[in-house]
Amino acid sequence: MRRKVTLKQIAKELDVSISTVSKALRNSIEISEDTRQKVQAFAKLYNYRPNNIALSLKNRKTKTIGILIPEIVHHFFSKVITGIELVANKRGYNVIIGLSNESFDKEVINMQMLANGSIDGFILSISKETLQQQDYHHFTETINQGMPIVMFDRVVNEIACDKVIVDDVRGAKQAVEKLISTGCKHIAIITTKDYVSVGKLRTQGYLETLDNHKIHPQSSLILKVDDKLLSENHLDALEKEIEQLFKSNPHIDGIFAVNELYAVTAMKVARKLGLSIPEALQVVSFTDGVLSKHSTPSLTTVKQHGQKIGEKAAELLINRLELEDTAEEQEEVYETIIIETDLVERESTK
Repeated sequence: MRRKVTLKQIAKELDVSISTVSKALRNSIEISEDTRQKVQAFAKLYNYRPNNIALSLKNRKTKTIGILIPEIVHHFFSKVITGIELVANKRGYNVIIGLSNESFDKEVINMQMLANGSIDGFILSISKETLQQQDYHHFTETINQGMPIVMFDRVVNEIACDKVIVDDVRGAKQAVEKLISTGCKHIAIITTKDYVSVGKLRTQGYLETLDNHKIHPQSSLILKVDDKLLSENHLDALEKEIEQLFKSNPHIDGIFAVNELYAVTAMKVARKLGLSIPEALQVVSFTDGVLSKHSTPSLTTVKQHGQKIGEKAAELLINRLELEDTAEEQEEVYETIIIETDLVERESTK
């Protein structure tokens, strides 16, 4: 059996655009008879079969962008959506938002549904389950069928596309440097399991900063939280894990949390155990959201500039869509934009 090819591969082999291949396969009168016959013969020879994702191509512009996010309640993602909408609306595009709820299956279904003639391209942050399974076929298939993707925040090197990220390692270093500079000597980290890319990078920044200050990292001070503890039904279990961290390490004087939920929960547990903040315990977190500003005490955070991330992601996607409207297919050159973080100091540190 001959191998199955994609629209992109046919276009490359015949030195035409993906749009030309798509139209030729549908017998469009816009394409010459000679080109139609050549494309159709090649597609038949190599067992080409269209799929749902191929239905929304250059010749069916919707002027709509699909956004896929893992969760809707997270302040960071709401700021990113604000940035995407701001740029999209200015440039005449609408947005549709899909929610994966951290599920691989929901992510795949959302992509298939939105790509079926509804949108021109995707801006997305990968679900935790997809990262855990390391199954990225739906991204590859979408790109191969001519629909561009821009990833933000949670990205993977395996997929060639435009990306917008923050410097997670540098941000973590800013946080831990702050704690060390105010006298903390026993700094714990509350982080994610390693398959979550941003948590892994922030943990790397924590470890590198300790090493730079000749502080030996202790495994007992590294708490990697199971995702199951993040739902409302399991927050008591999260508190118990953090309480055990304190009880097993009574000398802790600093906490670096990779998100504000972990940080606010840690402060709640610390107060329950009679620790005053910031006198006995200082806390710094990633994500400068609503919880950080209104917690008691207010939380020192690493600001990710979510709106700026959204604006840059929308610019990358729309620029690529509009470039493809005017240019024949060429070798793709993808861009990764890194947004620098800032430390916002509040009452949880000295």
